[in-house]
Amino acid sequence: MSLFDWFANRQKSVQIGPERQEREIADGLWVKCEHCGALTYTKDLQVNLRVCLECGHHMSVNSDERIQQLIDAQTWMPLNAKLYAIDALKFRDRKPYSDRLRDYREKTGQTDAVQTGIGLMDGEPVALGVMDFQFMGGSMGSVVGEKLTRLIEHATQERYPVIIICASGGARMQEGMLSLMQMAKISGALEHHREAKLLYVPVLTHPTTGGVTASFAMLGDVILAEPKATIGFAGRRVIEQTLREKLPDNFQTSEYLLAHGFVDQIVPRPQLKKTLAQLVRFHRLPEKPAHYLASRSDAKPLSSAVSDRNSISTDA
Repeated sequence: MSLFDWFANRQKSVQIGPERQEREIADGLWVKCEHCGALTYTKDLQVNLRVCLECGHHMSVNSDERIQQLIDAQTWMPLNAKLYAIDALKFRDRKPYSDRLRDYREKTGQTDAVQTGIGLMDGEPVALGVMDFQFMGGSMGSVVGEKLTRLIEHATQERYPVIIICASGGARMQEGMLSLMQMAKISGALEHHREAKLLYVPVLTHPTTGGVTASFAMLGDVILAEPKATIGFAGRRVIEQTLREKLPDNFQTSEYLLAHGFVDQIVPRPQLKKTLAQLVRFHRLPEKPAHYLASRSDAKPLSSAVSDRNSISTDA
Protein backbone atom coordinates (compact mmCIF):
# COMPACT_ATOMS: atom_id res chain seq x y z
CA MET A 1 0.00 0.00 0.00
CA SER A 2 1.39 3.40 -0.97
CA LEU A 3 1.59 6.29 1.45
CA PHE A 4 -1.17 8.16 -0.37
CA ASP A 5 -3.51 5.13 -0.16
CA TRP A 6 -2.85 4.88 3.59
CA PHE A 7 -3.79 8.53 4.10
CA ALA A 8 -6.92 8.07 1.94
CA ASN A 9 -8.10 5.15 4.12
CA ARG A 10 -7.46 7.18 7.26
CA GLN A 11 -9.56 10.03 5.93
CA LYS A 12 -12.48 7.68 5.24
CA SER A 13 -12.42 6.27 8.76
CA VAL A 14 -12.13 9.63 10.55
CA GLN A 15 -14.88 12.25 10.34
CA ILE A 16 -13.43 15.55 9.16
CA GLY A 17 -14.89 18.79 10.55
CA PRO A 18 -15.93 21.81 8.48
CA GLU A 19 -12.43 23.23 8.68
CA ARG A 20 -10.00 20.60 7.45
CA GLN A 21 -6.81 20.42 9.50
CA GLU A 22 -3.68 19.57 7.57
CA ARG A 23 -1.05 17.44 9.21
CA GLU A 24 2.37 18.93 9.45
CA ILE A 25 5.27 16.77 8.27
CA ALA A 26 8.56 17.25 10.05
CA ASP A 27 11.05 19.08 7.83
CA GLY A 28 13.55 16.67 6.27
CA LEU A 29 11.69 13.54 7.39
CA TRP A 30 10.11 12.86 4.00
CA VAL A 31 11.24 13.60 0.43
CA LYS A 32 8.81 14.15 -2.43
CA CYS A 33 9.83 12.76 -5.81
CA GLU A 34 9.75 15.53 -8.43
CA HIS A 35 8.88 12.95 -11.11
CA CYS A 36 5.99 10.93 -9.66
CA GLY A 37 5.13 12.93 -6.52
CA ALA A 38 5.57 9.97 -4.15
CA LEU A 39 6.65 10.68 -0.59
CA THR A 40 9.56 8.57 0.63
CA TYR A 41 11.02 8.33 4.11
CA THR A 42 14.38 10.10 3.95
CA LYS A 43 16.38 7.24 5.47
CA ASP A 44 14.85 4.75 3.03
CA LEU A 45 15.73 7.06 0.16
CA GLN A 46 19.32 7.36 1.35
CA VAL A 47 19.64 3.59 1.59
CA ASN A 48 18.46 3.41 -2.04
CA LEU A 49 21.09 6.05 -3.02
CA ARG A 50 18.44 8.74 -3.64
CA VAL A 51 16.59 6.72 -6.26
CA CYS A 52 12.79 6.92 -5.91
CA LEU A 53 11.36 3.65 -4.60
CA GLU A 54 8.12 4.15 -6.57
CA CYS A 55 9.23 5.17 -10.08
CA GLY A 56 13.01 4.72 -10.10
CA HIS A 57 13.69 8.42 -10.71
CA HIS A 58 17.34 9.29 -10.00
CA MET A 59 17.46 12.40 -7.81
CA SER A 60 20.45 14.71 -7.85
CA VAL A 61 23.33 14.04 -5.46
CA ASN A 62 26.37 16.16 -4.63
CA SER A 63 29.99 15.10 -4.93
CA ASP A 64 30.34 14.11 -1.26
CA GLU A 65 27.38 11.72 -1.59
CA ARG A 66 28.82 10.25 -4.80
CA ILE A 67 32.13 9.52 -3.11
CA GLN A 68 30.38 7.87 -0.19
CA GLN A 69 28.33 5.75 -2.60
CA LEU A 70 31.29 4.58 -4.69
CA ILE A 71 34.39 4.51 -2.49
CA ASP A 72 34.98 2.00 0.31
CA ALA A 73 34.85 3.55 3.79
CA GLN A 74 38.05 5.04 5.18
CA THR A 75 39.95 4.76 1.87
CA TRP A 76 39.36 8.14 0.19
CA MET A 77 42.54 10.19 -0.35
CA PRO A 78 41.77 13.56 -2.03
CA LEU A 79 44.22 15.11 -4.47
CA ASN A 80 44.73 18.85 -5.06
CA ALA A 81 41.96 19.67 -2.62
CA LYS A 82 43.14 23.26 -2.13
CA LEU A 83 43.10 24.48 -5.72
CA TYR A 84 41.04 27.67 -6.07
CA ALA A 85 39.96 29.56 -9.17
CA ILE A 86 40.87 33.22 -9.63
CA ASP A 87 39.09 35.90 -11.64
CA ALA A 88 41.82 36.32 -14.28
CA LEU A 89 39.51 38.15 -16.72
CA LYS A 90 37.86 40.37 -14.07
CA PHE A 91 34.54 39.13 -15.44
CA ARG A 92 31.29 40.67 -14.28
CA ASP A 93 27.66 39.93 -15.17
CA ARG A 94 25.06 40.67 -12.52
CA LYS A 95 27.85 40.39 -9.96
CA PRO A 96 31.65 40.00 -10.13
CA TYR A 97 32.88 36.49 -10.86
CA SER A 98 35.05 36.59 -7.73
CA ASP A 99 31.95 37.22 -5.59
CA ARG A 100 30.07 34.43 -7.35
CA LEU A 101 32.92 32.00 -6.62
CA ARG A 102 32.96 32.99 -2.96
CA ASP A 103 29.19 32.52 -2.66
CA TYR A 104 29.31 29.02 -4.14
CA ARG A 105 32.22 28.02 -1.91
CA GLU A 106 30.24 29.05 1.14
CA LYS A 107 27.05 27.42 -0.13
CA THR A 108 28.52 24.04 -1.12
CA GLY A 109 31.59 23.75 1.08
CA GLN A 110 33.62 22.90 -2.04
CA THR A 111 36.50 24.82 -3.61
CA ASP A 112 35.21 24.22 -7.15
CA ALA A 113 32.96 21.99 -9.27
CA VAL A 114 34.96 18.74 -9.00
CA GLN A 115 36.53 16.53 -6.36
CA THR A 116 39.40 14.22 -7.28
CA GLY A 117 41.27 11.54 -5.38
CA ILE A 118 42.35 7.94 -5.00
CA GLY A 119 40.34 5.25 -3.21
CA LEU A 120 39.26 1.65 -3.15
CA MET A 121 36.11 0.66 -5.01
CA ASP A 122 34.97 -2.74 -3.78
CA GLY A 123 38.61 -3.40 -2.96
CA GLU A 124 39.93 -2.16 -6.32
CA PRO A 125 42.18 0.95 -6.37
CA VAL A 126 40.87 3.65 -8.70
CA ALA A 127 41.48 7.31 -9.51
CA LEU A 128 38.11 9.02 -9.21
CA GLY A 129 36.89 12.45 -10.30
CA VAL A 130 33.39 13.56 -9.28
CA MET A 131 31.82 16.67 -10.77
CA ASP A 132 29.38 18.61 -8.58
CA PHE A 133 26.44 20.25 -10.38
CA GLN A 134 25.60 22.28 -7.28
CA PHE A 135 28.75 24.38 -7.81
CA MET A 136 27.92 26.75 -10.68
CA GLY A 137 26.11 24.02 -12.59
CA GLY A 138 29.21 21.82 -12.65
CA SER A 139 30.72 24.22 -15.17
CA MET A 140 34.22 23.40 -16.38
CA GLY A 141 36.65 26.16 -15.47
CA SER A 142 40.41 26.18 -15.17
CA VAL A 143 40.41 24.50 -11.75
CA VAL A 144 38.13 21.68 -12.93
CA GLY A 145 40.40 21.10 -15.92
CA GLU A 146 43.58 21.28 -13.86
CA LYS A 147 42.34 18.91 -11.15
CA LEU A 148 41.10 16.34 -13.67
CA THR A 149 44.33 16.57 -15.68
CA ARG A 150 46.47 16.08 -12.57
CA LEU A 151 44.27 13.16 -11.53
CA ILE A 152 44.71 11.46 -14.90
CA GLU A 153 48.47 12.08 -14.94
CA HIS A 154 48.80 10.69 -11.42
CA ALA A 155 46.75 7.65 -12.42
CA THR A 156 48.94 7.09 -15.48
CA GLN A 157 52.08 7.26 -13.38
CA GLU A 158 50.73 4.90 -10.71
CA ARG A 159 48.88 2.74 -13.27
CA TYR A 160 45.40 3.22 -11.84
CA PRO A 161 42.17 3.09 -13.85
CA VAL A 162 40.39 6.46 -14.11
CA ILE A 163 36.68 6.96 -13.48
CA ILE A 164 35.01 10.37 -13.89
CA ILE A 165 31.42 11.05 -12.81
CA CYS A 166 30.24 13.71 -15.26
CA ALA A 167 27.59 16.29 -14.37
CA SER A 168 27.97 19.65 -16.04
CA GLY A 169 26.31 22.44 -17.94
CA GLY A 170 29.47 22.85 -20.02
CA ALA A 171 32.36 25.30 -20.13
CA ARG A 172 32.41 28.18 -17.63
CA MET A 173 31.72 31.35 -19.61
CA GLN A 174 33.20 33.61 -16.89
CA GLU A 175 36.68 32.26 -17.77
CA GLY A 176 36.35 32.50 -21.55
CA MET A 177 39.17 30.85 -23.50
CA LEU A 178 40.81 29.68 -20.26
CA SER A 179 37.81 27.39 -19.81
CA LEU A 180 37.76 26.14 -23.41
CA MET A 181 41.45 25.21 -23.17
CA GLN A 182 40.61 22.61 -20.53
CA MET A 183 38.86 20.43 -23.13
CA ALA A 184 42.11 19.87 -25.04
CA LYS A 185 44.23 19.61 -21.88
CA ILE A 186 42.12 16.85 -20.32
CA SER A 187 41.80 15.04 -23.66
CA GLY A 188 45.58 15.10 -24.07
CA ALA A 189 46.11 13.59 -20.63
CA LEU A 190 43.57 10.87 -21.45
CA GLU A 191 45.45 10.04 -24.66
CA HIS A 192 48.65 9.41 -22.67
CA HIS A 193 46.58 7.29 -20.30
CA ARG A 194 45.26 5.29 -23.26
CA GLU A 195 48.76 4.85 -24.70
CA ALA A 196 49.75 3.31 -21.36
CA LYS A 197 46.95 0.76 -21.95
CA LEU A 198 45.04 1.86 -18.86
CA LEU A 199 41.27 1.93 -18.38
CA TYR A 200 39.14 5.09 -18.46
CA VAL A 201 35.40 5.00 -17.73
CA PRO A 202 33.21 8.13 -17.77
CA VAL A 203 29.79 7.91 -16.10
CA LEU A 204 27.28 10.33 -17.62
CA THR A 205 24.72 11.63 -15.14
CA HIS A 206 21.96 14.23 -15.39
CA PRO A 207 22.86 16.59 -16.96
CA THR A 208 26.05 16.19 -19.02
CA THR A 209 26.20 18.87 -21.69
CA GLY A 210 28.36 21.38 -23.54
CA GLY A 211 32.14 21.22 -23.54
CA VAL A 212 32.25 18.28 -21.14
CA THR A 213 30.25 16.16 -23.59
CA ALA A 214 32.42 17.44 -26.43
CA SER A 215 35.60 16.24 -24.71
CA PHE A 216 36.35 13.80 -21.90
CA ALA A 217 32.77 12.57 -21.35
CA MET A 218 32.84 10.78 -24.72
CA LEU A 219 36.43 9.51 -24.72
CA GLY A 220 35.98 6.48 -22.47
CA ASP A 221 36.97 2.91 -23.20
CA VAL A 222 33.55 2.05 -21.79
CA ILE A 223 30.91 4.79 -21.46
CA LEU A 224 28.21 4.32 -18.81
CA ALA A 225 25.16 6.47 -18.09
CA GLU A 226 22.43 6.71 -15.47
CA PRO A 227 18.82 6.18 -16.59
CA LYS A 228 17.00 9.11 -18.22
CA ALA A 229 19.97 11.46 -17.91
CA THR A 230 20.11 14.44 -20.26
CA ILE A 231 23.25 14.15 -22.41
CA GLY A 232 24.12 16.41 -25.31
CA PHE A 233 26.13 19.34 -26.60
CA ALA A 234 23.84 22.12 -27.82
CA GLY A 235 20.35 22.72 -26.48
CA ARG A 236 17.32 21.03 -28.00
CA ARG A 237 15.78 24.32 -29.19
CA VAL A 238 18.99 25.42 -30.92
CA ILE A 239 19.23 22.10 -32.78
CA GLU A 240 15.58 22.19 -33.87
CA GLN A 241 15.92 25.75 -35.15
CA THR A 242 19.12 24.87 -37.01
CA LEU A 243 17.76 21.68 -38.60
CA ARG A 244 14.24 23.10 -39.03
CA GLU A 245 12.67 19.83 -37.95
CA LYS A 246 11.10 18.29 -34.85
CA LEU A 247 13.35 16.08 -32.73
CA PRO A 248 12.18 12.85 -31.03
CA ASP A 249 10.73 13.22 -27.54
CA ASN A 250 13.54 11.13 -26.01
CA PHE A 251 16.28 13.01 -27.87
CA GLN A 252 19.44 13.64 -25.77
CA THR A 253 18.53 11.04 -23.17
CA SER A 254 20.61 8.09 -22.01
CA GLU A 255 18.20 5.70 -23.72
CA TYR A 256 18.42 7.56 -27.05
CA LEU A 257 22.23 7.59 -26.95
CA LEU A 258 22.33 3.88 -26.07
CA ALA A 259 20.13 3.05 -29.06
CA HIS A 260 22.43 5.07 -31.36
CA GLY A 261 25.72 3.67 -30.06
CA PHE A 262 27.04 6.63 -28.09
CA VAL A 263 26.66 4.91 -24.70
CA ASP A 264 27.71 1.34 -23.93
CA GLN A 265 25.40 0.63 -20.99
CA ILE A 266 22.79 2.31 -18.79
CA VAL A 267 23.40 1.43 -15.15
CA PRO A 268 20.96 2.28 -12.32
CA ARG A 269 22.70 4.01 -9.43
CA PRO A 270 22.32 1.14 -6.90
CA GLN A 271 24.25 -1.11 -9.32
CA LEU A 272 26.89 1.43 -10.36
CA LYS A 273 29.62 0.60 -7.82
CA LYS A 274 29.41 -3.13 -8.51
CA THR A 275 29.45 -2.56 -12.29
CA LEU A 276 32.45 -0.24 -12.15
CA ALA A 277 34.38 -2.63 -9.90
CA GLN A 278 33.69 -5.49 -12.33
CA LEU A 279 34.99 -3.42 -15.25
CA VAL A 280 38.16 -2.62 -13.32
CA ARG A 281 38.71 -6.30 -12.55
CA PHE A 282 38.13 -7.31 -16.18
CA HIS A 283 40.77 -4.81 -17.35
CA ARG A 284 43.24 -5.31 -14.51
CA LEU A 285 46.86 -5.43 -15.61
CA PRO A 286 49.12 -8.29 -14.46
CA GLU A 287 51.15 -5.96 -12.25
CA LYS A 288 49.45 -4.41 -9.22
CA PRO A 289 49.77 -0.74 -8.19
CA ALA A 290 52.95 -0.27 -6.23
CA HIS A 291 52.18 1.38 -2.94
CA TYR A 292 48.49 1.94 -2.35
CA LEU A 293 47.51 -1.54 -1.19
CA ALA A 294 50.78 -2.05 0.68
CA SER A 295 49.99 0.64 3.24
CA ARG A 296 46.66 2.35 3.86
CA SER A 297 47.50 3.82 7.27
CA ASP A 298 47.37 7.37 5.88
CA ALA A 299 43.89 7.02 4.37
CA LYS A 300 41.36 9.41 5.85
CA PRO A 301 37.57 9.27 6.16
CA LEU A 302 35.57 11.55 3.90
CA SER A 303 34.51 13.80 6.75
CA SER A 304 38.08 14.82 7.59
CA ALA A 305 39.87 14.19 4.32
CA VAL A 306 41.82 17.29 3.36
CA SER A 307 45.09 16.11 1.93
CA ASP A 308 48.06 18.39 1.44
CA ARG A 309 49.55 15.92 -1.04
CA ASN A 310 50.07 17.54 -4.46
CA SER A 311 47.96 20.51 -3.29
CA ILE A 312 48.43 24.13 -4.39
CA SER A 313 46.43 26.91 -2.78
CA THR A 314 45.63 30.06 -4.74
CA ASP A 315 43.38 32.55 -2.97
CA ALA A 316 40.68 34.06 -5.14
